[in-house]
Amino acid sequence: MNTTRRNFSFAVGTLTLAAVLGSLPARAADDADAKALVQKAQATVNAFSKSKDFTEFGAALGKARGVLIFPQILKAGFVLGGSGGSGVLMVRDEKTGSWSGPAFYTMGSASFGFQAGASSAEMVMLVHSQKALDSLYTSKVKLGGDASVAVWKSGMGASAALNTDFVAFSMVKGAFAGLAVDGSVIDVRDSLNAAYYGKPVTPLEILAKHEVSSPASAGLRAALKKAAK
Repeated sequence: MNTTRRNFSFAVGTLTLAAVLGSLPARAADDADAKALVQKAQATVNAFSKSKDFTEFGAALGKARGVLIFPQILKAGFVLGGSGGSGVLMVRDEKTGSWSGPAFYTMGSASFGFQAGASSAEMVMLVHSQKALDSLYTSKVKLGGDASVAVWKSGMGASAALNTDFVAFSMVKGAFAGLAVDGSVIDVRDSLNAAYYGKPVTPLEILAKHEVSSPASAGLRAALKKAAK
């Protein structure tokens, strides 16, 4: 009986170890993807803040409660299942102007209305309402359904779209794109959140409760604070 019990325990231990070791490459890949995404998000913020096509961007960012940054939205045919990409959510402290995060998300759509010849775009989506921010903490959000969204256009001004939940800025190769985002779905990317912070963690714990942080996001936080006016 003891031999049987020892053999069973050994088998269970071996299977557990194999499962842990098998998951290590995936976790390492997710960690690398998360860190690269944060660096790309910083570059996207810098690109929008310096672009002559987005002169109102800084003022609009300074009034936002949060910001979703998608460094690369791919056209359908370049990503399985439709158009989409991964990004990060950062939240602004209204008293200090400092930014917390990131939390990791995906956004997908059947089509974003890419112009002819374009296969990818950069997108920054400002979060204007507390309702929109709360929905990002807890569930999937369908733009144009669960939350209202406006596509930024030149001359709109920083306060023109404050009555909407989200305002989307987009560019292709550094120029204004005006991608359509109605019908897009935003969802949490749990695997990247867990990899980046070293344990399973929710957007609420990251952005509202501030239970975790990472020095690796310092550059992105600084870029947002500099860009916001």
